[in-house]
Amino acid sequence: MPYAKNHKAKSKDLIIDSAIDLFSRYGFDKVSIGQIMSSAKLTHGAFYAHFKSKEALYSESFIKTLKGSRTARLVKGPLSVKHLTALVTNYWNLGELGKKSKPGPETILFNEIGNENANINKLFEESYLRLRKMIEIRIAALSKLKQLHCEPDREAIADKSRAILTSLVGAVVVAKSISDKNEQRKILEAAQKQILNMLGVKEGEATTILS
Repeated sequence: MPYAKNHKAKSKDLIIDSAIDLFSRYGFDKVSIGQIMSSAKLTHGAFYAHFKSKEALYSESFIKTLKGSRTARLVKGPLSVKHLTALVTNYWNLGELGKKSKPGPETILFNEIGNENANINKLFEESYLRLRKMIEIRIAALSKLKQLHCEPDREAIADKSRAILTSLVGAVVVAKSISDKNEQRKILEAAQKQILNMLGVKEGEATTILS
């Protein structure tokens, strides 16, 4: 019986979806092609009909995750401090850490911190630079609208963005390493409050924004 015309496309989608699930949970080095194909319920040999290597699959998995992430929608949203906070925390998966939801792009890349693979490091760096620029643009715009009290200096704004990302990465890495759910939540909440503090948001306003 001949395959349907869209059989190859469906098979590729199954492989990518299985890869996203496994990479987000275990990381690039701990997942084999055999595991991915088994999860997709396809034969190991079928892999090379779609991808040249595991690295090529990883790259396509990341791109698909990025396109389908909540960030793609959040970035087009309104200019407000609350929205900026939502953009950052959702992009870095703070709000979804304990939920069984589709992983965001950084959920996959968090597993690769310290990975020596040059191609994977390049993806992480590109993702970091893209988000840093995104945050800088938002901070500058909110400052002009007098919603944030930030220095108009471009390098000062860039430093705020760097500090925000450093805080977020550290918070998520530590939280993911701790089994106590209550402590996880407190770590993430503390990171979000610190971010708002960096942005010049007063404590009372911060509580309202995060509620």
